Amino acid sequence: MATTQPRTERVTYLTNAEQKAALEAFARARGESVGNIVREAVAEYMTKPTSDEEAELIALTRQVNEAIPRMNATLDRISDTIRTTRAEMDAFFREKGIRK
Repeated sequence: MATTQPRTERVTYLTNAEQKAALEAFARARGESVGNIVREAVAEYMTKPTSDEEAELIALTRQVNEAIPRMNATLDRISDTIRTTRAEMDAFFREKGIRK
């Protein structure tokens, strides 16, 4: 079964001779077409976060990094509680003769 490639459309943009030569040299050095270089650059540019989004991501990362030690401490307390409760229950069942 043949796979169909998505239809492409032509986009024209204007640049100066120096930029065009630099783009062609860059593409040639990478063994790619100018079109592919431009497509990749546009796709990357369009998915970059805005400066507001970047600032929000930085703030969220900071909050997460500050929360992790508290979360770890809470998990440690939970683990300690489980171990203590398990030991108490084990002792209780042994005392009652339910467990050896």
